[in-house]
Amino acid sequence: MRERVRRLLESRRFQQSITVVILFNAATLGVETSAEAVARYGTELHVADHVALYVFVAEILAKIYVYGWRFLRDAWNVFDLLIIGFSFLPTAGGLSVLRALRVLRALRLISVVPSLRRVVSALLTAIPGMTSIVVLLGLVLYVAAVMGTKLYGAAAPDYFGDLPTSLYTLFQVMTGDGWSEINRQLMESHPSSWIYFVVFVLICTFVVLNLFIAVVVSAMEEEARDDRSTLAELSALREEIRSLRESLGDDRRLVNSAHAASDGR
Repeated sequence: MRERVRRLLESRRFQQSITVVILFNAATLGVETSAEAVARYGTELHVADHVALYVFVAEILAKIYVYGWRFLRDAWNVFDLLIIGFSFLPTAGGLSVLRALRVLRALRLISVVPSLRRVVSALLTAIPGMTSIVVLLGLVLYVAAVMGTKLYGAAAPDYFGDLPTSLYTLFQVMTGDGWSEINRQLMESHPSSWIYFVVFVLICTFVVLNLFIAVVVSAMEEEARDDRSTLAELSALREEIRSLRESLGDDRRLVNSAHAASDGR
C-alpha cells in the first residue's frame, strides 16, 4: 500500500494535478481582492479556497505516511509544511491581517516545478558569494552618504539633511529613480554636483549591481552543470544495466544450449 501511494505521489500526472490546484487557488485568492466578486461569489470562493487547502493537507499527510521522518529531511517538504501551516493561523480579531498570508500558498509552485527549484537553489548557493558584494555596496553607500550630507546638506535638506535621509536618497539614486531631478536641483547652487552623482551611479549601478548578477549567473551555471553531470551518471548507469542484462541473457542462452546438448546425448 505504501509503495503504491509513493508511486502515485511521484507520478508526473499527480504533480501536474497539484500544479493546477496551486494555480487555481492563487487565482481565487486574487479574485477575493475584488469587493464586487466577493459580494457575488463569496461562498463559492470560500469553498474553493477550503477545497484547495484540503488537497494540500492530504498531499502532505500522504508524504508523511510514505516517507516518515525522512519527510523532514527534504527542505522543500519543510517549506510546503510551513506554507500550509500559515493557512491555519487564527484570522479573527487582532490577527485578521494573517488572512492575507494565505496567498503564500502560491509559492508552493516553487517546490512543485523543477526549473523553479533549480533557480531558487542557485540563488541560495550564491548567497555566500554575495555577502562580500553586500558589504562593498554598504561601504560605498555609507561613504557617499556622509560626503553628500556634508557637501549638500544645507542646499538640499530634503535629500541630504542628515545621514539617514542621505542613505535613502542614494538608495533611490542607485535604483535609477529620479536621480537626474535631484541632481538638477543641486546644480542650481552646486554646478559641479553632477560629478558626485555620475561617479556614484557608475560605481553602484553599473559595477556593484552587475557583480550581483555575475554571482547569480555563475551559481545557476554551476547548478545546471551539476544537473548535467547527474544525468550523465544516470545514463551511464542505465547503459551498464542494459549491458549486464544482455550479458545475462547471453549466459542464459549458453546454459540452455548446454542443457539441450546434454539432453540430446
